[in-house]
Amino acid sequence: MGDRNWERMIGLGVAGNFAGHLEQAGEANDFKDLKIDDARAPKGVFPFFIPVSGSGENSHFLHRYPISSRQIRLGSTEENHQIEPEVALLCDLEYDGERVTRITPLEAMAHNDCSIRREGGKKISEKKNWGEASKGTSDQGIAIDRFEAGGILDHFRIASYLIRDGELHAYGIDSAVSSYSYMYGELLDWLVDKLNHQRDEGPLEDIPNWLAIAGRPAQALISIGATRYTDFGETTFLEPGDQSIVVVYDGRSFDEASIRQLVRSDEETVPSGVSKLRQEVV
Repeated sequence: MGDRNWERMIGLGVAGNFAGHLEQAGEANDFKDLKIDDARAPKGVFPFFIPVSGSGENSHFLHRYPISSRQIRLGSTEENHQIEPEVALLCDLEYDGERVTRITPLEAMAHNDCSIRREGGKKISEKKNWGEASKGTSDQGIAIDRFEAGGILDHFRIASYLIRDGELHAYGIDSAVSSYSYMYGELLDWLVDKLNHQRDEGPLEDIPNWLAIAGRPAQALISIGATRYTDFGETTFLEPGDQSIVVVYDGRSFDEASIRQLVRSDEETVPSGVSKLRQEVV
């Protein structure tokens, strides 16, 4: 995935940043006791990868590097796994002492925040990282000119598909990237606050503590929320032999029909204006 040192970045996700997704995923009840001032706001931040800093022992499950652009490895055959189609942002982090002062998004990529639908999991992270290739991020990044209204991402959309037994199925509802509940400056302000102040509460975790354990890394990969599912996606779980596809594409240059054609193609070359993630489920 490019020439960046991906294994030195902290991996974080935003929960509940797309209206209706948590209800479809059966996770809305996990957050019922949290006090959230703005009904539009995401529910919180969760970690999916914590790099080991210094001489720290590689013992916690979040220290296992989970990202692959080629495969999804199922954690168990007894549990249900679902694609979570998202945009991930490669971001620079700036600090003043122990405080995060600024988050600067550099690139946007198609991302699969693949999740185990695990009953009774106490923390979101317990459903997110079960080892190698439990997540996915595309090799192709979309350079961000400015992360604000009027910038390039205003024109991009996110779609996802599952190929099973040669049949192509829409898995997530094709959606505008700009239709996230919190986006641009509002999202960045909210993220800075959570990275500095989110504590261990309910399904959420102490994010300032995880940043400290990670050695306050200079960069983060932040997935900003999953779209709603189609009826097929809501009720269909991954099986070995499936192909999981997430595409972030420029809606000025491509429509849904051309994206379906691109998804069906085995071409490795991806056109400009597209970030495509195709993973074989094993």
